[in-house]
Amino acid sequence: MNHKPSAAAPEQLTPLASGPATGKGPGSGFSRQSALAVLVCWLLVVFDGYDLIVYGTVQSSLISETGWGLTKATAGTIGSMAFLGMMIGAIFAGRMADSWGRRRTILACAIVFSFFTILCAFAPNAPFFGAMRLLAGIGLGGLVPSANALVAELVPAKWRSTIATLMMSGVPIGGSIAALVGIPLIPAFGWPAMFLVAVVALLVVVPLGLRFLPETLAPSRGATKIKEPAGFSSLLRAPYLGISVLFALATLATLFAWYGLGTWLPNLMQLAGYNLGSALTFALALNLGAVAGSVITAWAGTRFGPVRTAIAAAAVAAAALVVLVTGPSVGVVYLMLVLAGVGTHGTQCLIIAAVASHYPGHLRGTALGWALGVGRIGAVAAPQVGGLLLAAGLGVNSNFLAFAAAAAVAAVLLAAVGINLKSKSTTSQGVSNV
Repeated sequence: MNHKPSAAAPEQLTPLASGPATGKGPGSGFSRQSALAVLVCWLLVVFDGYDLIVYGTVQSSLISETGWGLTKATAGTIGSMAFLGMMIGAIFAGRMADSWGRRRTILACAIVFSFFTILCAFAPNAPFFGAMRLLAGIGLGGLVPSANALVAELVPAKWRSTIATLMMSGVPIGGSIAALVGIPLIPAFGWPAMFLVAVVALLVVVPLGLRFLPETLAPSRGATKIKEPAGFSSLLRAPYLGISVLFALATLATLFAWYGLGTWLPNLMQLAGYNLGSALTFALALNLGAVAGSVITAWAGTRFGPVRTAIAAAAVAAAALVVLVTGPSVGVVYLMLVLAGVGTHGTQCLIIAAVASHYPGHLRGTALGWALGVGRIGAVAAPQVGGLLLAAGLGVNSNFLAFAAAAAVAAVLLAAVGINLKSKSTTSQGVSNV
């Protein structure tokens, strides 16, 4: 995507555009140090993806083996606790990253999610487990907006959309790791072992962050700079209000579909008659599709624009999930889950890329935190809705239809985003021609 305002790029909202720091700031080139920092951020995002699938991999074990008295509905409630924490973390950490600093916010979030995820392995009952998931979610939710805000300032503007999209490939890769690890680990060592993987983040990735993550919010040297007002009060008023609301609602619908599938898919496939190993391979197909989607949408978003590509991706996800309702053959089920992964996760990657590109630096973390924080409402609701639909006896297909409807709504909202951006771009050009 061309990040310079022009008639050829109608998706670009001129008042929101912001290039990287000038001079010798971190955004003026893609140095080795910047590449290492991006890699560390990507590794942290991998744990966000691991956490998405890890609860789905252990959910049936928690219901049948713990003696906690969980039902499908209460298991859905516990599944929502991490996403509730993510919503809180995303909203406040994005704002913290814009004021307190990206580096400190990222490291604090990584320590919080690692510590409380490890404690999940030692949970004696459902309330304690749910509380630990909530606290871990606060750290996980703060990671993605803070890491994306940092990465947006470390890479040249022409690579910003592509790198933001590729970095989010860490989410499905982490989910794939959870599905792969769960197949041998759960039968051999039980469900608690799945949460002890967070030790790797605490002992390996956090020290790497201390070593390689820079701080990007230092004031520019040799230039007079007027401090711009930051925070939600600036984000939720002209000229940002309309587009901020649309981005947030589109994220909500997308995360409802993505996290709903991630939480319930293994259990849904078991209810459909598959054993645990087969059910986890379906989850793996979803996440491998999402990995492929990260690469495909990175290319397509640069070629056709992130918003246009996101509309197509959301539509693909909706169509694939509808096909699952028809009871296709196993081969078609795998293919549709791959396409659902491409579409749902690809849409979210593109939304993040668009937000990171369209807002100025002093609002970037806040804007990402706002979109992802509101979006986590969808992530909180999805496990609950999935469990309630099953508890009501509506069957497996009711879940797939609900997630398909959410993806279709996301496509409509993103079309509204495109219209909004095109309208503001046209207005901007009209004013400049007067």
